[in-house]
Amino acid sequence: MIRKTGFARITSPRPRVSVSPCLTIPASPHLRVPASPRLLISVSPCLTISASPRRIFALLVVLTLLLTGVGASGQNRRPQKNPTQSSHVRETLSPDALELVERAINVACLERRRDPQGSVPIDDMQGRPSLPVRSAEAVEGAERAQRLLPVAKALVIESLNQLAAEYGFSSRSARLSLQQAINRVRLVRRIKPDMESRDNASVLLRNPGTITFGTIFLAGLPSDEGMISVLGHELVHIADGNNAGLRLLYRAIGERASDLTGLSIRGQRAEELTSDLVGALAVRSFVAASPSYDPLPRRISRAVEHNCVAQDEGDEDHLSPRNTIRALLALNPDLTYELVYGREKKR
Repeated sequence: MIRKTGFARITSPRPRVSVSPCLTIPASPHLRVPASPRLLISVSPCLTISASPRRIFALLVVLTLLLTGVGASGQNRRPQKNPTQSSHVRETLSPDALELVERAINVACLERRRDPQGSVPIDDMQGRPSLPVRSAEAVEGAERAQRLLPVAKALVIESLNQLAAEYGFSSRSARLSLQQAINRVRLVRRIKPDMESRDNASVLLRNPGTITFGTIFLAGLPSDEGMISVLGHELVHIADGNNAGLRLLYRAIGERASDLTGLSIRGQRAEELTSDLVGALAVRSFVAASPSYDPLPRRISRAVEHNCVAQDEGDEDHLSPRNTIRALLALNPDLTYELVYGREKKR
Protein backbone atom coordinates (compact mmCIF):
# COMPACT_ATOMS: atom_id res chain seq x y z
CA MET A 1 0.00 0.00 0.00
CA ILE A 2 1.22 3.42 -0.85
CA ARG A 3 2.13 5.36 2.24
CA LYS A 4 3.53 8.80 2.82
CA THR A 5 6.42 8.97 5.32
CA GLY A 6 6.24 12.12 4.96
CA PHE A 7 -22.31 23.50 21.59
CA ALA A 8 -22.67 23.45 24.29
CA ARG A 9 -26.05 25.03 25.07
CA ILE A 10 -25.93 27.58 27.91
CA THR A 11 -29.12 28.00 29.91
CA SER A 12 -29.79 30.42 32.77
CA PRO A 13 -32.78 30.76 35.10
CA ARG A 14 -35.28 33.45 34.31
CA PRO A 15 -34.58 36.74 36.16
CA ARG A 16 -36.94 37.50 38.95
CA VAL A 17 -38.45 40.77 40.10
CA SER A 18 -36.79 41.61 43.34
CA VAL A 19 -38.53 44.41 45.23
CA SER A 20 -37.02 45.86 48.33
CA PRO A 21 -39.29 45.88 51.36
CA CYS A 22 -38.62 49.63 51.62
CA LEU A 23 -40.20 50.34 48.20
CA THR A 24 -43.71 51.61 48.63
CA ILE A 25 -46.10 52.13 45.72
CA PRO A 26 -49.45 53.37 47.03
CA ALA A 27 -52.45 51.71 45.49
CA SER A 28 -54.26 53.42 42.69
CA PRO A 29 -57.79 52.30 41.72
CA HIS A 30 -57.04 52.81 38.03
CA LEU A 31 -53.51 51.41 37.73
CA ARG A 32 -52.30 47.84 37.40
CA VAL A 33 -48.64 46.98 37.00
CA PRO A 34 -48.20 43.30 35.94
CA ALA A 35 -44.99 41.65 37.06
CA SER A 36 -42.53 40.82 34.31
CA PRO A 37 -40.87 37.40 34.62
CA ARG A 38 -37.79 38.70 32.82
CA LEU A 39 -37.04 41.94 34.73
CA LEU A 40 -34.63 42.17 37.60
CA ILE A 41 -35.05 45.43 39.58
CA SER A 42 -32.90 46.20 42.55
CA VAL A 43 -34.38 49.14 44.48
CA SER A 44 -32.67 51.09 47.19
CA PRO A 45 -34.34 50.50 50.55
CA CYS A 46 -34.56 54.27 51.00
CA LEU A 47 -36.60 54.93 47.84
CA THR A 48 -40.20 56.00 48.33
CA ILE A 49 -42.60 56.64 45.46
CA SER A 50 -45.70 58.69 46.20
CA ALA A 51 -49.12 57.90 44.85
CA SER A 52 -49.10 60.81 42.40
CA PRO A 53 -50.44 59.57 39.02
CA ARG A 54 -47.86 61.67 37.18
CA ARG A 55 -44.99 60.11 39.08
CA ILE A 56 -46.39 56.61 38.59
CA PHE A 57 -46.76 57.28 34.86
CA ALA A 58 -43.15 58.53 34.71
CA LEU A 59 -42.01 55.35 36.47
CA LEU A 60 -43.84 53.21 33.92
CA VAL A 61 -42.17 55.10 31.07
CA VAL A 62 -38.75 54.47 32.62
CA LEU A 63 -39.55 50.77 33.09
CA THR A 64 -40.67 50.51 29.46
CA LEU A 65 -37.43 52.08 28.24
CA LEU A 66 -35.42 49.70 30.42
CA LEU A 67 -37.27 46.67 29.05
CA THR A 68 -36.76 47.86 25.47
CA GLY A 69 -33.05 48.36 26.10
CA VAL A 70 -32.67 44.89 27.62
CA GLY A 71 -34.37 43.30 24.61
CA ALA A 72 -32.20 45.19 22.15
CA SER A 73 -29.06 44.33 24.08
CA GLY A 74 -30.00 40.65 24.03
CA GLN A 75 -30.44 40.72 20.27
CA ASN A 76 -27.10 42.43 19.72
CA ARG A 77 -25.30 39.71 21.65
CA ARG A 78 -26.48 36.84 19.49
CA PRO A 79 -23.54 34.97 17.96
CA GLN A 80 -22.83 36.01 14.41
CA LYS A 81 -22.13 33.53 11.63
CA ASN A 82 -18.45 33.22 10.85
CA PRO A 83 -17.98 34.87 7.44
CA THR A 84 -15.25 32.35 6.60
CA GLN A 85 -17.69 29.43 6.87
CA SER A 86 -19.12 28.56 3.48
CA SER A 87 -22.33 26.62 3.03
CA HIS A 88 -21.81 23.02 2.02
CA VAL A 89 -24.32 21.51 -0.38
CA ARG A 90 -24.46 17.76 -0.01
CA GLU A 91 -24.06 15.87 -3.28
CA THR A 92 -25.36 12.34 -3.68
CA LEU A 93 -25.38 9.60 -6.30
CA SER A 94 -28.62 8.22 -7.69
CA PRO A 95 -29.27 4.48 -7.34
CA ASP A 96 -28.50 4.05 -11.05
CA ALA A 97 -25.18 5.88 -10.66
CA LEU A 98 -24.27 3.76 -7.64
CA GLU A 99 -25.02 0.60 -9.58
CA LEU A 100 -22.86 1.83 -12.47
CA VAL A 101 -19.94 2.42 -10.09
CA GLU A 102 -20.19 -1.15 -8.79
CA ARG A 103 -20.30 -2.48 -12.34
CA ALA A 104 -17.20 -0.46 -13.19
CA ILE A 105 -15.33 -1.92 -10.19
CA ASN A 106 -16.17 -5.42 -11.39
CA VAL A 107 -14.98 -4.57 -14.92
CA ALA A 108 -11.65 -3.21 -13.62
CA CYS A 109 -10.95 -6.27 -11.49
CA LEU A 110 -12.01 -8.68 -14.25
CA GLU A 111 -9.73 -6.90 -16.74
CA ARG A 112 -6.84 -7.24 -14.31
CA ARG A 113 -7.15 -11.03 -14.36
CA ARG A 114 -7.37 -11.12 -18.18
CA ASP A 115 -4.59 -8.63 -18.88
CA PRO A 116 -1.04 -9.98 -19.44
CA GLN A 117 0.16 -6.60 -18.12
CA GLY A 118 -2.27 -6.51 -15.23
CA SER A 119 -0.98 -5.10 -11.94
CA VAL A 120 -0.45 -7.34 -8.94
CA PRO A 121 -2.96 -6.56 -6.15
CA ILE A 122 -1.29 -4.89 -3.20
CA ASP A 123 -2.34 -7.59 -0.73
CA ASP A 124 -0.67 -10.13 -3.01
CA MET A 125 2.48 -7.99 -3.14
CA GLN A 126 2.66 -7.97 0.65
CA GLY A 127 2.94 -11.75 0.75
CA ARG A 128 5.79 -11.99 -1.76
CA PRO A 129 9.46 -12.37 -0.81
CA SER A 130 11.73 -9.35 -1.13
CA LEU A 131 13.42 -8.74 -4.45
CA PRO A 132 17.03 -7.63 -4.73
CA VAL A 133 17.59 -4.28 -6.40
CA ARG A 134 19.53 -6.04 -9.17
CA SER A 135 16.86 -8.62 -9.92
CA ALA A 136 15.57 -8.55 -13.50
CA GLU A 137 11.99 -7.61 -12.49
CA ALA A 138 13.15 -4.77 -10.25
CA VAL A 139 15.57 -3.42 -12.85
CA GLU A 140 12.91 -3.50 -15.55
CA GLY A 141 10.41 -1.76 -13.27
CA ALA A 142 12.91 0.92 -12.27
CA GLU A 143 13.77 1.62 -15.89
CA ARG A 144 10.07 1.91 -16.74
CA ALA A 145 9.47 4.33 -13.87
CA GLN A 146 12.46 6.49 -14.82
CA ARG A 147 11.40 6.57 -18.48
CA LEU A 148 7.83 7.57 -17.61
CA LEU A 149 8.72 10.13 -14.92
CA PRO A 150 8.83 13.16 -17.31
CA VAL A 151 5.49 12.13 -18.84
CA ALA A 152 3.94 11.63 -15.40
CA LYS A 153 5.16 15.05 -14.23
CA ALA A 154 3.55 16.82 -17.18
CA LEU A 155 0.28 14.91 -16.70
CA VAL A 156 0.19 15.60 -12.96
CA ILE A 157 0.63 19.33 -13.57
CA GLU A 158 -2.20 19.19 -16.09
CA SER A 159 -4.42 17.28 -13.65
CA LEU A 160 -3.73 19.65 -10.74
CA ASN A 161 -4.69 22.62 -12.91
CA GLN A 162 -7.84 20.78 -13.96
CA LEU A 163 -8.87 20.03 -10.37
CA ALA A 164 -8.09 23.57 -9.19
CA ALA A 165 -10.43 24.93 -11.87
CA GLU A 166 -13.10 22.31 -11.19
CA TYR A 167 -13.15 22.99 -7.44
CA GLY A 168 -13.02 26.78 -7.78
CA PHE A 169 -9.53 27.54 -6.49
CA SER A 170 -9.11 30.80 -8.38
CA SER A 171 -8.10 33.27 -5.67
CA ARG A 172 -4.68 34.86 -5.74
CA SER A 173 -3.44 32.86 -2.76
CA ALA A 174 -4.79 29.62 -4.23
CA ARG A 175 -3.06 30.29 -7.55
CA LEU A 176 0.18 31.02 -5.72
CA SER A 177 -0.02 27.77 -3.73
CA LEU A 178 -0.77 25.83 -6.91
CA GLN A 179 2.19 27.37 -8.72
CA GLN A 180 4.50 26.48 -5.84
CA ALA A 181 3.18 22.91 -5.94
CA ILE A 182 3.81 22.69 -9.68
CA ASN A 183 7.34 23.98 -9.22
CA ARG A 184 8.05 21.21 -6.73
CA VAL A 185 6.77 18.61 -9.21
CA ARG A 186 9.14 19.91 -11.87
CA LEU A 187 12.14 19.37 -9.58
CA VAL A 188 11.68 15.59 -9.30
CA ARG A 189 14.41 13.80 -11.23
CA ARG A 190 15.14 10.37 -9.83
CA ILE A 191 13.58 6.96 -9.13
CA LYS A 192 15.35 5.06 -6.37
CA PRO A 193 14.76 1.27 -6.08
CA ASP A 194 14.85 0.03 -2.51
CA MET A 195 14.64 -3.57 -1.36
CA GLU A 196 13.59 -2.66 2.20
CA SER A 197 10.58 -0.67 0.97
CA ARG A 198 9.18 -3.89 -0.52
CA ASP A 199 5.60 -3.17 -1.74
CA ASN A 200 5.57 0.55 -0.99
CA ALA A 201 6.47 3.78 -2.73
CA SER A 202 7.34 6.86 -0.70
CA VAL A 203 8.81 10.35 -0.75
CA LEU A 204 10.97 12.14 1.78
CA LEU A 205 10.25 15.85 1.79
CA ARG A 206 13.81 16.60 2.84
CA ASN A 207 14.81 15.03 -0.49
CA PRO A 208 11.93 16.04 -2.79
CA GLY A 209 13.77 15.25 -6.01
CA THR A 210 13.57 11.48 -5.49
CA ILE A 211 10.76 8.91 -5.37
CA THR A 212 11.66 5.68 -3.58
CA PHE A 213 10.07 2.48 -4.90
CA GLY A 214 10.10 -0.86 -3.18
CA THR A 215 11.42 -3.53 -5.55
CA ILE A 216 8.26 -5.63 -5.16
CA PHE A 217 6.16 -2.63 -6.16
CA LEU A 218 8.35 -1.98 -9.21
CA ALA A 219 7.89 -5.57 -10.32
CA GLY A 220 4.15 -5.55 -9.60
CA LEU A 221 3.36 -2.71 -12.04
CA PRO A 222 4.24 -4.10 -15.49
CA SER A 223 2.19 -1.61 -17.55
CA ASP A 224 2.91 2.02 -18.38
CA GLU A 225 -0.56 2.99 -17.18
CA GLY A 226 -0.10 1.30 -13.81
CA MET A 227 3.28 2.94 -13.31
CA ILE A 228 1.98 6.42 -14.24
CA SER A 229 -0.84 6.02 -11.74
CA VAL A 230 1.59 5.38 -8.87
CA LEU A 231 4.06 8.03 -10.03
CA GLY A 232 1.19 10.52 -10.10
CA HIS A 233 0.25 9.60 -6.54
CA GLU A 234 3.76 10.19 -5.21
CA LEU A 235 4.23 13.40 -7.19
CA VAL A 236 1.18 14.89 -5.47
CA HIS A 237 2.78 14.26 -2.06
CA ILE A 238 5.88 16.10 -3.29
CA ALA A 239 3.72 18.91 -4.71
CA ASP A 240 2.10 19.42 -1.31
CA GLY A 241 5.47 20.18 0.26
CA ASN A 242 6.27 20.99 3.88
CA ASN A 243 3.72 23.82 4.02
CA ALA A 244 0.71 21.66 3.04
CA GLY A 245 0.03 23.84 0.03
CA LEU A 246 -2.72 21.59 -1.32
CA ARG A 247 -4.65 21.08 1.92
CA LEU A 248 -7.69 23.07 0.76
CA LEU A 249 -7.92 20.96 -2.38
CA TYR A 250 -7.63 17.79 -0.29
CA ARG A 251 -10.43 19.00 1.95
CA ALA A 252 -12.76 19.88 -0.93
CA ILE A 253 -12.22 16.56 -2.69
CA GLY A 254 -12.54 14.64 0.58
CA GLU A 255 -15.83 16.34 1.45
CA ARG A 256 -17.27 15.65 -1.97
CA ALA A 257 -16.15 12.03 -1.92
CA SER A 258 -17.63 11.61 1.56
CA ASP A 259 -20.98 12.89 0.32
CA LEU A 260 -20.97 10.65 -2.72
CA THR A 261 -19.92 7.45 -0.97
CA GLY A 262 -21.05 7.85 2.63
CA LEU A 263 -17.48 7.13 3.75
CA SER A 264 -15.47 9.27 6.16
CA ILE A 265 -12.73 10.87 4.04
CA ARG A 266 -10.88 13.57 5.94
CA GLY A 267 -7.35 14.46 6.95
CA GLN A 268 -4.73 12.07 5.62
CA ARG A 269 -7.41 9.97 3.90
CA ALA A 270 -8.39 12.97 1.81
CA GLU A 271 -4.76 13.55 0.85
CA GLU A 272 -4.27 9.91 -0.17
CA LEU A 273 -7.50 9.90 -2.18
CA THR A 274 -6.60 13.14 -3.97
CA SER A 275 -3.22 11.64 -4.84
CA ASP A 276 -4.96 8.57 -6.28
CA LEU A 277 -7.40 10.78 -8.18
CA VAL A 278 -4.57 12.75 -9.80
CA GLY A 279 -2.91 9.46 -10.74
CA ALA A 280 -6.12 8.20 -12.37
CA LEU A 281 -6.63 11.46 -14.26
CA ALA A 282 -3.03 11.31 -15.47
CA VAL A 283 -3.60 7.79 -16.79
CA ARG A 284 -6.76 8.87 -18.59
CA SER A 285 -4.88 11.68 -20.33
CA PHE A 286 -2.03 9.30 -21.17
CA VAL A 287 -4.45 6.80 -22.73
CA ALA A 288 -6.07 9.55 -24.81
CA ALA A 289 -2.68 10.74 -26.09
CA SER A 290 -1.20 7.30 -26.87
CA PRO A 291 -3.55 5.07 -28.92
CA SER A 292 -3.18 1.33 -28.53
CA TYR A 293 -4.78 -1.88 -29.72
CA ASP A 294 -5.70 -2.70 -26.13
CA PRO A 295 -9.37 -2.06 -25.30
CA LEU A 296 -10.15 1.20 -23.51
CA PRO A 297 -11.53 -0.47 -20.34
CA ARG A 298 -8.36 -2.55 -20.02
CA ARG A 299 -6.07 0.46 -20.23
CA ILE A 300 -8.13 2.51 -17.77
CA SER A 301 -8.34 -0.45 -15.39
CA ARG A 302 -4.57 -0.40 -15.03
CA ALA A 303 -4.86 2.90 -13.14
CA VAL A 304 -6.79 1.30 -10.25
CA GLU A 305 -6.55 -2.49 -10.50
CA HIS A 306 -3.72 -2.83 -7.95
CA ASN A 307 -6.57 -2.16 -5.48
CA CYS A 308 -8.49 -5.30 -6.57
CA VAL A 309 -7.61 -7.11 -3.36
CA ALA A 310 -9.03 -10.19 -1.67
CA GLN A 311 -8.39 -8.79 1.82
CA ASP A 312 -10.02 -5.39 1.72
CA GLU A 313 -8.73 -3.54 4.77
CA GLY A 314 -8.06 0.13 5.39
CA ASP A 315 -6.69 2.18 8.29
CA GLU A 316 -6.95 5.67 9.74
CA ASP A 317 -4.88 7.18 6.95
CA HIS A 318 -6.12 5.12 3.98
CA LEU A 319 -9.45 3.91 2.68
CA SER A 320 -9.59 0.22 2.00
CA PRO A 321 -8.35 -0.57 -1.53
CA ARG A 322 -11.78 -1.34 -2.97
CA ASN A 323 -13.31 1.71 -1.30
CA THR A 324 -10.51 3.70 -2.92
CA ILE A 325 -11.69 2.52 -6.35
CA ARG A 326 -15.29 3.24 -5.35
CA ALA A 327 -14.48 6.81 -4.32
CA LEU A 328 -12.36 7.47 -7.43
CA LEU A 329 -15.13 6.34 -9.76
CA ALA A 330 -17.77 8.29 -7.81
CA LEU A 331 -15.65 11.44 -8.23
CA ASN A 332 -15.06 10.82 -11.94
CA PRO A 333 -18.19 9.52 -13.71
CA ASP A 334 -16.45 9.67 -17.11
CA LEU A 335 -14.05 6.93 -16.00
CA THR A 336 -17.01 4.91 -14.75
CA TYR A 337 -18.81 5.24 -18.06
CA GLU A 338 -15.74 4.30 -20.10
CA LEU A 339 -15.03 1.23 -17.99
CA VAL A 340 -18.59 -0.06 -18.30
CA TYR A 341 -19.35 0.83 -21.92
CA GLY A 342 -15.86 0.70 -23.43
CA ARG A 343 -16.04 4.06 -25.21
CA GLU A 344 -15.56 7.70 -24.45
CA LYS A 345 -18.54 9.55 -23.08
CA LYS A 346 -19.85 12.15 -25.53
CA ARG A 347 -19.88 15.63 -23.99
